[in-house]
Amino acid sequence: MSDKKQKKPINWIAEARGLALMLLAVLAFHTFIAKPFYIPSISMVPNLMVGDRLVVSKYPYGWSWVSTSFHLANRADWRIAPSTPEYGDIVIAVPPHKAEDYIKRVIALPGDTIALVNGQIILNGEPIVQEVEPPVRLPAENDNICANGGECLSAFAPHLVLLEDGTPVYEPPTYRETLPNGASYLIIDHKDQRLDDMAEITVPDGHVFLMGDNRDHSADSRASTMEGGLDGPVPLQDVGGRAEFTTFSLDGRASWNPLTWWPSLRGERAWTSLRPELRGE
Repeated sequence: MSDKKQKKPINWIAEARGLALMLLAVLAFHTFIAKPFYIPSISMVPNLMVGDRLVVSKYPYGWSWVSTSFHLANRADWRIAPSTPEYGDIVIAVPPHKAEDYIKRVIALPGDTIALVNGQIILNGEPIVQEVEPPVRLPAENDNICANGGECLSAFAPHLVLLEDGTPVYEPPTYRETLPNGASYLIIDHKDQRLDDMAEITVPDGHVFLMGDNRDHSADSRASTMEGGLDGPVPLQDVGGRAEFTTFSLDGRASWNPLTWWPSLRGERAWTSLRPELRGE
């Protein structure tokens, strides 16, 4: 009898079962708890940059058809354990014309009236607080802001300046908005454009009005589906979660080659909370 131990044959059925269970666990976590998200556009600059990776929690507003990792082909109006977002939350929403995620900020809640006059938000008949801030500094080099054929930070070209060390940056006009609950955040509004004005509407029950922080470069509730926007207030069943924090961020030097990842890390953007600052009224 040989002293060598005979190798047990691989149980491929058990291996496949284990992989399937692991996949189901990942999908369940993404559906019910949280999922990673990548920022592909400039619509939320200055608070979110192209290349940011962040975590979106799935449970704050309950679950609906958009909670699944892969959105279902048919939309549905059911919600489980429903809850309403708060002013200033950054949320993930699916537009009515395509099954992909947009990321925007909650500006108005069910029952609110909202209008815009020269870029100023009029909420329930009162202008929301908007204060001039020192311009944010946005990189004019080594950025991947043109990813996926979208707009680039060069849209801010009229605001290009050179720092004392010769570094080129964009410094567009920056403002701080504060909503009725004290949620406060920075926005950029650097030119006059059609979406700066909107007649007053009432947000229907079960809907929220969403806007991007980069007001002149955001297809949101102000814009029609023909313009790639959200076509007005968004049904809460189309809101899939709340942005919580960034994990890491890569600039335009990153490629498929892992050797490019470390030099392109934006260290200052790692582990940054995405909840709005709360200020006293």
